[in-house]
Parts: sequence; C-alpha cells; structure tokens
Amino acid sequence: MKPQVSVVIPVYEEGESILTCLNRILREVSLPCEVLVVHDFPEDSTVPYVEKLAEEDPRVRAVLNTYGRGPANAIRFGIDAAAAPVAVVTMADGSDDPRQIDELARLVDRGVVVAAASRYMPGGQQVGGPRIKKAMSAFAGRSLHWFARVGTRDATNSFKAYSTDFVREVGIESRSGFEIGLELTAKATRMRLPVAELPTIWLDRQLGDSRFDLARWMPSYLRWYRFAYGSRLSAEQIRAGAAARAKKTDKTG
Repeated sequence: MKPQVSVVIPVYEEGESILTCLNRILREVSLPCEVLVVHDFPEDSTVPYVEKLAEEDPRVRAVLNTYGRGPANAIRFGIDAAAAPVAVVTMADGSDDPRQIDELARLVDRGVVVAAASRYMPGGQQVGGPRIKKAMSAFAGRSLHWFARVGTRDATNSFKAYSTDFVREVGIESRSGFEIGLELTAKATRMRLPVAELPTIWLDRQLGDSRFDLARWMPSYLRWYRFAYGSRLSAEQIRAGAAARAKKTDKTG
C-alpha cells in the first residue's frame, strides 16, 4: 500500500536508543506510512538497529543522505526521498509526541501546506531545555504570528508536516541546522498559502546530547525570520530569489 505519510527522522549516532523512538512511532501512527531514518554515513551506530527492525517491519527504512552532512541536508534528502504526499519531520530524541503525526498529516491532507506542532499556543508546553533557547524561540514564534501572520505561534519547531508538492515547488535552501521549519513556514507565508498548528507538549531529550548549536545557526534563523515579512511572492519568484542567493554565495565563496 502506498504510504499516506512519510516520517522523516534525521539521526546521528543514536545507537540502540533509536528503537524507543521508532517503536513509539510504529505503535502510534495509524495512517499507512513509511519511516525514513536518514543518516549521513554507513558506519553510523544507528544503522544496524534500524536495519534489524526493518526486517521485522517493512515500514522502516535506513536511508543514506547523499546531500552532505548535517541535519538540514538529512531532512532535505528525506523529504526528497518521501513517497507520500505528506512528510512529517520529527526528531530521534523522543522530544516530539508521535501520537500527533496522524493529526499533522491530516491537516496537510485537508489543504494546508505546513502544519506545525506548537509549543506556544494554548494547550502547548515546553518541558525542559535551555532557558535562553526557549525564550528566543517563543519570542520569534509569537512575533511572527502577530506581525507576519505566519499561521503558527511556533515557526521554529522542527516537528512539522509538509505537503511534499509544496516543498518540491519552492525548494529548500537551508544547508545547516534545523532552520528548515522556519524557512518553509516563511515561504508559505510569502506565497499566502495556508499554515496551521495544533498544540504539542515538547519534552527535552532524556538520553544523549542535543545537537542544537544556537550561536552557529542564529544567522540562518534571522535570515528566514526577516524573510517572512514582505509582499506576496509566487513560486517562480521564490525560486528565482533562491537562485540569485545561491549565485551570490558561490561568488563570495
């Protein structure tokens, strides 16, 4: 059966702990799905556990990212590899609630191009995590909601569902960090396409270390934060702008 939702999980040396995440997803997702565990190199400690589980459940696949290392490239590769019309990006650390994957996917099926799990709307919550990161994320999300009318109070959260047609139409420019969620929300806003949200409770990871590097990735977040404000753009204009930015980056090296 063709999947209705592709669950994309970027991983880096998760080892055996990935099984907790995958088993929760396989238990909670009721829609026909595929689960793409995207890794950067074949020797990643996550891969043997994913491949063993895949022998028991064909919905699971270990997928080698060939776009370049890092979470942005892994997510970009995973969405491109998705066979379903909806791709849901979720983290391997257990911070996201897998029971909401179906709900997010159904929002996209109903016509939104980005469906966000929101920590900052009524009913949402963030438990744990660095205070400065939480404060900055909450300010960005709420200010974008109030002033740029982005359709969600949590544009920076990575736990989102996307129309794969929309993503392939506008493209993904992010090459580092987890700013893809903000990029695609900003692009949908500039195209005046529907973005929706539902409340979520986000839990800070209990095992391993966070890969989030605020100082290194802040310029990219600010870029897409600013991009969300502005007049309406067509898909052609967004792609032309992306091409121009890529050309400028190539020239400056």
